[in-house]
Amino acid sequence: MSSRIPLPYSPKVLEIFRNPKNLGPLEDATVVESAGSPACGDMIRLYLKVVNVDGQDIIEKATFESYGCAANIAAASILTEMIKGKRLEDAWKISWKILSDELGGLPPIKYHCSILAVGALKRGIRAYYKKIGRHPDWLPKELTIEEKQVFEEEEMMEKYYKSMKALGGIR
Repeated sequence: MSSRIPLPYSPKVLEIFRNPKNLGPLEDATVVESAGSPACGDMIRLYLKVVNVDGQDIIEKATFESYGCAANIAAASILTEMIKGKRLEDAWKISWKILSDELGGLPPIKYHCSILAVGALKRGIRAYYKKIGRHPDWLPKELTIEEKQVFEEEEMMEKYYKSMKALGGIR
C-alpha cells in the first residue's frame, strides 16, 4: 500500500492522459525540439510540420512524445491541439499559464509540465526560423522569461538527479 497522496488532477487532465491526441513521432516534421531531461524527470519532444501559406508560417501538424507523468502527457497533448492551424506568431503567445488553464488547472507541483511543453514549442519556433534563415520582427532576439524558466527547470532536474544518485537513492 502506498503512503503517497494522490494529486488532485482535473477531470480534463485525467481524460487527456488516458486518451492523448497526436502522440508519436511525425515523419515529415519540419522541426523537432525537446524540453526536460529523460535521465532524471519529465521530458517532452515536440514535432512540428510548418507550412507557408500566403506568406504566413502555419503549424499544419503537431505531435509529441513524452516521458513523464499524467500532467506531462496531458500538457503536451493539449498543446498540440491548441497550436494546429495557428500561425507561429500566435502559437508563440501561448504561455504555461494559458496551457495550465486549458487543462482545468494543474497542481502547483506540476506547473513545470506546462512550462516544459511551452518551452519545447518556443524552441521549435526558434529552430524553424533558424533553419530557414529568417528572424521575424515579432520573435524576441533574446530568450524570454518563459524560455529561461525551461533552462532553470532542466538545471533543477539535473541537480536533483545528481544529489539523489549521490545519496544512493538512484542507481
